[in-house]
Amino acid sequence: VQLQASGGGLVRAGESLTLSCAASGRTFTNYIMGWFRQAPGKERDFVAHIRWSSGSTNYADSVKGRFTISRDVAKNTVYLQMDSLRPEDTAVYYCAALPTGWSTYTDWGQGTLVTVSS
Repeated sequence: VQLQASGGGLVRAGESLTLSCAASGRTFTNYIMGWFRQAPGKERDFVAHIRWSSGSTNYADSVKGRFTISRDVAKNTVYLQMDSLRPEDTAVYYCAALPTGWSTYTDWGQGTLVTVSS
């Protein structure tokens, strides 16, 4: 499995950014695709995930109502639309793949840096 994250950059507080995660190497029907982030000096935290087959989603409380995760089945790509960005959203964002029924994400992308200035 290969996961290629992209779309990070420098934005101002209140602006929006969309991250993409291009997935390849297998069929993802039985996977949950997630986004995580790691701020400087902090642990990696869960942001959101989406079940590939049904499109059902789950979000961390800190991003509910501001971030939207989605997937394009035809393009094998997962997106993270981030609105109303805050300086505390600054982090390296990673996409990851979790086989359904497993408890640990097995594959990770390389990360893309999002910096939000105040």
